[in-house]
Order: sequence, then structure tokens, then C-alpha cells
Amino acid sequence: MKVVVTGGSGFVGRELVRQLQIAGHSVRILARGTHPPKPGVEFVRASVLDFSTLPAAFAGAQAVIHLVGIISEVGEQTFERVHTTGTANAVLAAQTVGISRYLHMSALGTRPNAVSRYHCSKWAAEEIVRRSGLAWTLFRPSLIYGPGDGFVNLFARLARWSPILPVIGAGTNRVQPIAVEDVARCFVTALASSAAVGQIYDLCGREPFRFQEVLKLILAVTGRSRALIHLPLPLARLQATLLEAVMPTFFGQAPPLNRDQILMLQEDNVGDPQPAAEAFGWEPIPFRQGLERLLAGKSTAIAKN
Repeated sequence: MKVVVTGGSGFVGRELVRQLQIAGHSVRILARGTHPPKPGVEFVRASVLDFSTLPAAFAGAQAVIHLVGIISEVGEQTFERVHTTGTANAVLAAQTVGISRYLHMSALGTRPNAVSRYHCSKWAAEEIVRRSGLAWTLFRPSLIYGPGDGFVNLFARLARWSPILPVIGAGTNRVQPIAVEDVARCFVTALASSAAVGQIYDLCGREPFRFQEVLKLILAVTGRSRALIHLPLPLARLQATLLEAVMPTFFGQAPPLNRDQILMLQEDNVGDPQPAAEAFGWEPIPFRQGLERLLAGKSTAIAKN
């Protein structure tokens, strides 16, 4: 089928597009800029923040996979606009052109009255999807890692030259990291699954790790020894406040750390992988094995099914 992917040029989107093509689907990616030609992939100039660009971009497709999301804000790219308004526009465009199948990327921790604006905006987006009347499926991943991610690779690079790795607060919050190829596989499998319609799936590994344990595993796999230095929460909040003021204003970039992230780092980010495992015949890659593939130079490609 022809599948429209919003956010298809991003970290998760690149792997998803690769697997969609392997599965025989035709892919159309929404893009705000220009992209070099890629065999079997159609790029269409459109933005989920501008509804007027979407109906034509969605026309002729049989499914939409909505991945667009941000972890830090800059300019008009706010959590509410990107996650909530962007989702409302994507849903309305699908309804307008008669697309019924809709897969949506949310996040673990999404819930009403969440402490972070990120999770609140994700919850509002989920509510729009649930009320849409579309044949929807929602996915809530934990920490996603893989080629080009902004977490594992960031700390691995930092460990190359820095004698320390920073830990915000106690570092005891738990995550269940999941490989990007596992996330993409679940999306692709769900696309043709009628049983997945109207379902919400946690996407996460089977093993919960405390934040500081994740850093220790990265160091172990890369063969490095570095001190973990805990940054007190008040100091981290001050640093984030300064970065939020300086980075967008003077550099036009999202800050590498914001106060919303600090709020989320004080919570566990864990879920139940079993429903997705049963629905999609899938077993999450163990985190250490996934790290070895990623950081020891081994291929992260998965075999065709």
C-alpha cells in the first residue's frame, strides 16, 4: 500500500521507511525542505503545522504513520503546536481525503495531568486520535536508541573525551530502552493487522534499567572508565533555564537541556512489552546486545521476515 509518513526523515522515520520498503510498501514522506532523490521514496513539500499543505500531500495514500515530535522547543516549534495541533491537522487531513488507517507515535508516561508539558501535549494528541473515528493504533515507546539517536550516541561521544559523565539528580529513574529497528518493526507489522486497530501498545525492552545503569552499560560496551558526576536538581534547573533563554535567541536552536526534560528524568519511563510482543510476534532485542551492535560497529540491520 502507499503509506504517508510524517517525520519520515528523522531518527525513527529513516528506519521505518527502510522497513516499509522491505515489506513492499510505497512510501511518501512529508518534508519542509528539499531532499535528495531516494529510490522508491516520494518527498512532498508539506508541514503538519500548515493544514493547507496536507490534503494534497495525503491524497492517494491508504495509510498515515504520524511520527512528528520534538523533545525541546524553539520558535514556533512548541510541544503544543507540534504534538497537539500537528496531530489535529494530520487527523483532519486523513479524514478529508478518506484515509482510514492511522498509526501514531506517542510516548510512555503520556497521561492526563502529567507533570511535564511534553507528556500533556502528547496526551492531548492521543485524545484527538481516539476521537477521530479513524482505524487508529497508538504506540508509546520508552527510550529509543539506534544509529543517529540523541541519547546513547551522545553519551558515547561524550565519553570519548570527557573524564566524567553527568547524571541529573539521583539517576535512579528507570527506563526500558528499545532498539529503533524494533520500534519500526512493530509499526510495519501493525499496518496490516486488523487486530491492532483501536489498541495502545507500550514499546519497550523487557529489562528496566536505572538511568545511571544505562550510562555504565554504555561505558562497559565501549571499554571506557569514566566517573559519573551527579548534578543536583536545583543546579540542573538553573542550567536548563539559561539554555532555554540563550539557545533559541542567539543561536536559533533548541536547547540541549530544558526544564521539561528534568521533570521527566525524575519519573520512571517503563511499560509492559508483552501485549506488543504477542500481537506482532516480536521479541525485544536485549539492551546490552543492542548496544554492542550499535557501539561496537556491528550492523543493526534486521533480516527480512
